[in-house]
Amino acid sequence: LRLVAVVRAVLEGEKAAVLKRDHHLPLSFHRRQEELKFNLGLQRLQHRVREIQALRSEGPGRDGAVQSPVAPRELPTLVLEAVKELEAAKQQVLKRIQIWKRQQQLAGNGAIFEENLAPLQKRCENLVEIHSQLQQQVMAASTELGPDLLSRLLERFNEVLSSLVKR
Repeated sequence: LRLVAVVRAVLEGEKAAVLKRDHHLPLSFHRRQEELKFNLGLQRLQHRVREIQALRSEGPGRDGAVQSPVAPRELPTLVLEAVKELEAAKQQVLKRIQIWKRQQQLAGNGAIFEENLAPLQKRCENLVEIHSQLQQQVMAASTELGPDLLSRLLERFNEVLSSLVKR
């Protein structure tokens, strides 16, 4: 029994040393790739919001310029693309939350578990911020979008926010 106790103590010491050493290593390639994809998606969304804002500011009657007949069709298309990208970013966040939940379950069986929720919180906060900016732009452009499209867009916005809050 002493031999088992000594071997166990040695293994626990080695395990602690490995965990301490690996704690300071950078994230794995897969996690970094996922993080970069998410950040790229957020940057694309921010760019879309700025495009919508710029397109709205070029409306009729500004500086005596005549609005092109293409612009009214561009705005709904641009908004729909932005909402689709917002939903894709939401799916990435929900996938990461599901992975975190699964890792937490496996930690009950002794698996290594990173309890830091700060990256997930930052993702959620960034997504909600862009969500609100996009929703503000859509509400400001409500007359150009029409009542049918506006109601569908608001429903999609509500679904994105409610699924984030529920999970």
